[in-house]
Amino acid sequence: PTFAYELAVIIQDGVERMYRNNEQLLYYITVMNETYKMPAMPPGVEEGILRGLYRFKKSDKPGTKNRVNLFGSGAILNEVLRAQRILEDAYDLPVDVYSVTSYKELYRDAIDCERWNLLNPGEEEKTPYVAQALAGTQGVYVAASDYMKVLPASLARWMPGRFDFLGTDGFGRSSNRAGLRDFFEVDARYITLAALRALARDGHIKKSVVKDALADFGIDPNKANPHRD
Repeated sequence: PTFAYELAVIIQDGVERMYRNNEQLLYYITVMNETYKMPAMPPGVEEGILRGLYRFKKSDKPGTKNRVNLFGSGAILNEVLRAQRILEDAYDLPVDVYSVTSYKELYRDAIDCERWNLLNPGEEEKTPYVAQALAGTQGVYVAASDYMKVLPASLARWMPGRFDFLGTDGFGRSSNRAGLRDFFEVDARYITLAALRALARDGHIKKSVVKDALADFGIDPNKANPHRD
């Protein structure tokens, strides 16, 4: 399973760094209460797991102008994969999916690069890993997370293009999983809607497509606002 492989890679890296390099490290594991079948880990993504980001599933569809790049973390990655299928099957769009294993690690690396560049003006500038991992990509960028929006928003400065993000801002709620994801607007429907809106905003599709999708998904634009209600 992907999670088991990712965890094993992280633990192995931590042990080597602590015992071989005498580094002082603290690891934490976030456990979520959703049971689902774990997919296999793609080959060659070990570095991405450790550094916070890797491409989990590349689209088979060609094209770059209307390309969509989706980012998911933890259990929400399943919703991102559902959104990928909707966008590709219903809207014929090429969609790549990325797994974000650590926004904190990506942000820390980016900030460290910025500091080094500031203090070493005569040297070749360092490029944050998030920028390296997404170099050469095109299209729109949308992230969905079980955490607050400020977490993915922390990377906006280093993204290749405008970055949209969904998160669970608001007060705690008690409901079933589907109800909570609908309330906080982070399920596959909202991820799809955010991607379509981003494409429409950039002039790649008509705004009417977004309006029709809102109706097709049964989303009430006057529903409770999770930020306030």
